[in-house]
Amino acid sequence: MVASVACSFFFDDELLGEPGMPAMDACALCAKPLARDSDVFMYRGDTPYCSEECRREQMHLDVVCAKQDARRQQRFSAETESHRGQRQSSKVSIAS
Repeated sequence: MVASVACSFFFDDELLGEPGMPAMDACALCAKPLARDSDVFMYRGDTPYCSEECRREQMHLDVVCAKQDARRQQRFSAETESHRGQRQSSKVSIAS
């Protein structure tokens, strides 16, 4: 009896949840409805997944995105540094 109350509380409380937070009634990756009597696999604290496979796929996607962001940031930093060098070399002082 206690387990069903806790499970019910887990799902019902989300209806009043904060905007932008994932709902606890569907998998965050595949949108499959989450049954009240089945396991829910969590990732990043409050994001529910219907299976270990969906959770693992999301973790993989997060790693890929993080690597892409790091590469993008490196390219941006290199371009910024390159532009700084060009600006400094284009400034020529004129002696009077």
